[in-house]
Amino acid sequence: MGEVAAVEQLVKKYNALRQEIKKVIVGQDEVVEQVLLSVFSGGHALLIGVPGLAKTLLVNTVAQALGLQFKRIQFTPDLMPSDILGSEILDENRTFKFIKGPIFANIILADEINRTPPKTQAALLEAMQERAVTVAGQHYKLDLPYFVLATQNPIEQEGTYPLPEAQLDRFMVAINLDYPTFAEEVEVVKTTTGGTSQQVNALFSPQEIIDFQQLIRRIPVADNVVEYAVTLVGKTRPKSQAAPEIVKNYIDWGAGPRASQNLILGAKANAALHGKFSPDIEDVQKVAVGILRHRLIKNYKAEAEGLSIEEIIKSLY
Repeated sequence: MGEVAAVEQLVKKYNALRQEIKKVIVGQDEVVEQVLLSVFSGGHALLIGVPGLAKTLLVNTVAQALGLQFKRIQFTPDLMPSDILGSEILDENRTFKFIKGPIFANIILADEINRTPPKTQAALLEAMQERAVTVAGQHYKLDLPYFVLATQNPIEQEGTYPLPEAQLDRFMVAINLDYPTFAEEVEVVKTTTGGTSQQVNALFSPQEIIDFQQLIRRIPVADNVVEYAVTLVGKTRPKSQAAPEIVKNYIDWGAGPRASQNLILGAKANAALHGKFSPDIEDVQKVAVGILRHRLIKNYKAEAEGLSIEEIIKSLY
């Protein structure tokens, strides 16, 4: 199959996928789009939102529609690395046997990742980065495709361990979940308090997802689009010459080179999912907020003046 036909096939399957997810998930179109964008780009996503916004349901539904194995890990202050990676036990023949932990699935929902100490966070991050884990000196590869969707509650900061910047950088996108609109909430209440439940069909095989990820990586990008992405990221760094006043005044820390790579990957995926064979500057802008949101750190002045990270990012286009 030629590249053009492959992109057309991807668009068709992507639209069917969104319809399938809509059977269960009311509204949240933007959120679903960004989760799927990170899946097809091969990146991990961080979902930020208060409890009760159906984050688990959303991720579970996406996993079912993609035909992938899904595991949920609830992060707690007493969770140990071995609780997620697995551990070696002595079997009846007195030999060590490795029992796989919940990290061995295609899609992992790491729920409330900021509730667990840094040692356990680090175990998850090795898996995200290397797509492999090391237990008792043994190296185990994880099945592809492999995604971590982590959730973070923005409200209760008591008893939480915020993710360090270097770890946040491992997430391709950060997605904000908002409360549903009035009409959406009415729809949610009607559909979830009745007796019927919708069946979600698997539309992909794991291999197909890997093929589409490779297809997206092969999409050509014009030099001016790459330069635009790198320039945009450069503008977020307060010490850089290119930084505008708003960044110098309100940002403590800008985005690193991984942000530029993710902008281009995200733009390629956004173009392909909408039937375009090469991304343009608009594709970069479309994915910029999700990719940069968690990589910039506001200073106290921005906090005091109520300036949002999103406003600052959009002023850089």
